[in-house]
Amino acid sequence: MASTFATKLMPSNPIIDLERVNVTFGDEKNRTVALAETSLRIEEGEFVALVGPSGCGKSTILRLVAGILGPSGGHIFVAGREIGANDVRIGMAFQNPTLLPWLSIRDNVMMPLKIVTPFKQAYAVKRKDEYRDRAEAMLAQVGLSGFGDKFPWQLSGGMQQRASLCRALIHDPTLLLLDEPFGALDQFTREELWEIMQNLWIDKQPTVLLVTHDLKEAAYLASRICVMQARPGRIIEDSLVPFARPRTIGVSFEPDFVSLTQRLRERIFEARTVKEVQS
Repeated sequence: MASTFATKLMPSNPIIDLERVNVTFGDEKNRTVALAETSLRIEEGEFVALVGPSGCGKSTILRLVAGILGPSGGHIFVAGREIGANDVRIGMAFQNPTLLPWLSIRDNVMMPLKIVTPFKQAYAVKRKDEYRDRAEAMLAQVGLSGFGDKFPWQLSGGMQQRASLCRALIHDPTLLLLDEPFGALDQFTREELWEIMQNLWIDKQPTVLLVTHDLKEAAYLASRICVMQARPGRIIEDSLVPFARPRTIGVSFEPDFVSLTQRLRERIFEARTVKEVQS
């Protein structure tokens, strides 16, 4: 099957636009190319997954978009503005929930409302109940109704990750960045959270960039999948996911789904093998 590259998919209103971006570390003698010249456009409301072997630059792209890491070359635009020029409302969730252990689950979820524009300006003058109700509604949506007064250490890993997703979405972010958010969970919990994440995306419609090693996860959640090769990392394929929503776990056993994940696996292996032969 022929590859469909990012340059062939031209969104009309990109939220993320990487223009010939690269990242290198070290000096000339000890230079490491973490990300080769890469371009990527993601349209408003898309759910895009980055897949590939460890060290291919998936998380590097995520950090670039978040403004945590600066590029060595090229330009990064988020919501039409170059990174660093203006604030963009971003939500993030990681492999570990990173909840504050001394705060209740409800207060952890409410945290962005205290620090993110425009919510922080109104926090002092709004009734606390308004934010409390907002957090409780989010918790109920992910199956955590009644757990708002609990502390993180009183919840299972899967329940903590649900709360983490609530915290990432409570402030209605323009962009949601997910870095292996389900990777530390068992298969059953992971699949349950895929359904929850899909439902949250359908309801909120944020633009999502997901980093994952799990091809089944990518095909279940994403509308596009970008395949990356090992270092120096770059995108070698950008293809649409054809399955209708809402998707169920049952879809993952259907021939077309299995064929997609197998083709992606072969593409990654092929790129790795070619690189090993060249080196």
